[in-house]
Amino acid sequence: MLEIFLDPYNYPFWVLIVAIIFGVIALISRSFSTYVIFTYPNAKYEAIGNPFITEKELNRVIDTKDLTTFKDTLNASKDYDLSGDTTYEIQQSLDDNFIKTIEMMQKDSSKKMHDFFNTYIEKLDIYLIKNTIKNKLENQKIDEKIINKTKLPTTKTLLQKIMDSEKQNLPEILKNYGFDKDVIEAVSEETIDFLKIDTTIDKHIINKLREIKVPYKCEKAKQKFINTLIDTITIKNILRAKQLGYDEESCKKLFLGEGQEIAPWKFKEITEVDSVPHVISSLEGTSYYDALKDVIEDYNKDKSVQVLENALDINLLKLVENISTKNYVTIGPTIRFIVSKEFEIENLKIIAKGISEDLSSDIIKNYLVKEVA
Repeated sequence: MLEIFLDPYNYPFWVLIVAIIFGVIALISRSFSTYVIFTYPNAKYEAIGNPFITEKELNRVIDTKDLTTFKDTLNASKDYDLSGDTTYEIQQSLDDNFIKTIEMMQKDSSKKMHDFFNTYIEKLDIYLIKNTIKNKLENQKIDEKIINKTKLPTTKTLLQKIMDSEKQNLPEILKNYGFDKDVIEAVSEETIDFLKIDTTIDKHIINKLREIKVPYKCEKAKQKFINTLIDTITIKNILRAKQLGYDEESCKKLFLGEGQEIAPWKFKEITEVDSVPHVISSLEGTSYYDALKDVIEDYNKDKSVQVLENALDINLLKLVENISTKNYVTIGPTIRFIVSKEFEIENLKIIAKGISEDLSSDIIKNYLVKEVA
């Protein structure tokens, strides 16, 4: 039988050859079609850039004398159209600008990327959801202004339902909005465990990002980004927990799942140490160690984990840049642009707050996340 398919004088041989040729063409076409759908948006992101994660551009806006000048300086650039006079209004306008940027990215991208952008916006609303849930469970009054801070209409509706309902209805409300069973169980327990609530909600949005379908040849880069994000959040959480004196069992509740470099055994090892410096030492061998080691002296001066969190965020920008470089014809530049834009917006919000409170440039700079050249 095999001889028939290998004999060029027989019809089955040529059927096999044609099938192989069409298979190769289909495979090449599939890869090429992925590259094509990212050509325009990637070129656009490159042209726009993220100037306000660079030291030069940040210094330019830090040195503005008041909020009006700050706003006018940003509006002079092609990428911003800010409104408002107060700090709150300008910060809200910056948040709106970020959402408009994501909507622009979504519009310019393939429909296969739309779920990615929608879930990324949902991720921005998660802290509002967590705070509203915890306030409801503690029978605390919920500030209705929180509704205006939401990015998605569905989040606004969810928060309104939480505010209008009794706390015993929380599990049913969250279930109807797609939250998984771990979140439902966490809010249903008689004894409120805020660590568990925070962690399960974070896991919920991370799992949604994991499950999103992206175009061909983009899955590996997407998963690497998510795993890197898990590592960064996990390390931040443990650093804060150790600073606050949480015991080992409490720290174990902060596990978000296996990341890029923080496997379950490594996480367990980190939770067993008893101080922030020991957490940093236990990370030796990972790409996070050098970033934290370089600022340990600054931490020792003030005993504030803020400097460590900034170092991790700067490291995240670096790791995302690496993902972009290795996937520059597909999803890489998309991931880099959206992450960098998020930090850019946060930097500008911090600067606006600093200017309004008449803080010195040096103090403001301590809170900014800058891309390292």
